[in-house]
Amino acid sequence: MPPQSALNDPEILKCCIPGCQSLEMASPTAMTAIVLLNAGPVKATFSGKVTLTDIDAPSGYHIVGEGAADFATGGAKVAFAEETRDVTILHDEAEAQIGSTLAQLGARLIGSTSRKLAANVFENFAAVVAPSS
Repeated sequence: MPPQSALNDPEILKCCIPGCQSLEMASPTAMTAIVLLNAGPVKATFSGKVTLTDIDAPSGYHIVGEGAADFATGGAKVAFAEETRDVTILHDEAEAQIGSTLAQLGARLIGSTSRKLAANVFENFAAVVAPSS
């Protein structure tokens, strides 16, 4: 499966997102999710939706997530570049905004946690879609 298609597959994404308890397609450009996240001393379960916007298939899109518990929004700009016939490079830029209980932890901790989570998701994704040697 090409990486561009795999990034739209809820079963693949579910195993790539740390703490993901469920991820279901609501439409071709929207998913619903339940994710348990740890941010420093706070553990929170978020239920929310994920929407794909700015779709430029197969080159990339913007993934936007909104959580229902407390206040959480975030997303990532994802772009694919085919380097060779067998190698596709994925570029991402993630951002997050969290309020209420989690905001009390401070912007620095939230920023580093969201960057670490995004890095983990894309590292896990690369491991899942990489061709077997």
